[in-house]
Amino acid sequence: MEKTNYEKKTERALLISVDTGDFDAEASINELAELADTAGAEVVGMMVQKKDAPSPSSFVGSGRLNEMELFCRSNDIDIIIADSELSPIQVRNIEDFTSVKVVDRTTLILDIFAKRARSAEGKIQVELAQLKYALPRLSGQGKSLSRLGGGIGTRGPGETKLESDKRHIRRRIQYLNESLDKIEKRRQAMHERRKKNGAQAVAIVGYTNVGKSTLMNRLTAAGVLEENKLFATLDPTARRLILPDGRKIMLIDTVGLVRRLPHHLVDAFKSTLEEALWADVILNVCDASSEECSEHIKVTNDLLTSLGCDGKPIINVLNKCDLVPDILDFPLIGRSVHISAKTGYGIENLLDSISKALPQAAARVQLFVPFSKAKIANEIRNYGIVESEAYTEDGIRITATAEISYLNTIEEYIVSYI
Repeated sequence: MEKTNYEKKTERALLISVDTGDFDAEASINELAELADTAGAEVVGMMVQKKDAPSPSSFVGSGRLNEMELFCRSNDIDIIIADSELSPIQVRNIEDFTSVKVVDRTTLILDIFAKRARSAEGKIQVELAQLKYALPRLSGQGKSLSRLGGGIGTRGPGETKLESDKRHIRRRIQYLNESLDKIEKRRQAMHERRKKNGAQAVAIVGYTNVGKSTLMNRLTAAGVLEENKLFATLDPTARRLILPDGRKIMLIDTVGLVRRLPHHLVDAFKSTLEEALWADVILNVCDASSEECSEHIKVTNDLLTSLGCDGKPIINVLNKCDLVPDILDFPLIGRSVHISAKTGYGIENLLDSISKALPQAAARVQLFVPFSKAKIANEIRNYGIVESEAYTEDGIRITATAEISYLNTIEEYIVSYI
């Protein structure tokens, strides 16, 4: 029997947006084009319509809808991607008019996440977000239900699950929520154990595709995937890093952000994003070569605020300075540093900034230890450096520099901090 090789066709996409003035529509649809490319589609055209508000029935106006239908027919368009969340009615009406599959921004991002998730937690989070997004859209019948599986490639729960009744989907959501709760409790116990042991952590956060994974690999040789695609890294990666001052910390790479990140994703990935909440220092990495560098920093800072990270030391890391050497002539404001994760430029300054921003890990103290607790004189050498010991009639006077986490366990024997 003759074998036939089938190559998966790259879907040709038309991007559409309604500019209401509530956000930078041009920047947003350009980002949507990057998302579409990441998902494996070829962007053939983009249409932006200025309106006071999207049409409740068809998202765009009737005139633009006619233009879309003609463009799709003339350019062999396979998929229309809207740069906003669409209602089931809007999806159905656009599809009926153009005879082309329609997805929205949220569905597209969910599809990318489904493709990129590797860990058990990541896969649970993606499916949970997909089901929560699909559930209120199950009011239609027939083919309108099957459309709900449609991203670029229709990954994730797919048609079989989504064509089940709502009770089944709600049960599945409940099960996934319970699974995530268990994972989150384990994560929280791990963080609390780390804090108790005095271990320190630094979280890398920032916009997607700004070089966070490249920085992670530069600092720790972690072997994290580096790819010029949005959401190249989805699951958090943690590696040990030894600072120049000898301190050992945990460096954590987190999922990248985009503007107008769908709340379904923020909710589902909250436990992952909260790695920043547990960190002692946060590195807010941005692409210095991007015209929207300041906007990207703001997006990240807004999310950090919503997670409750106010008050934590944040270092703004301006990456990719090798692409814009002129930026080095501009003074830095606050806790900021210029680097190139690709070439290694500025890495020493970054490590020094991390060391200065980290909470004090050790202290110099004078102790008086009774002979009944003489084992402390030996223990403290495991947690620091003993400078002097003097034996008296009642006990041992010790001057030492030791980890604060250990000193907290022998606080009653501390005479003074030096």
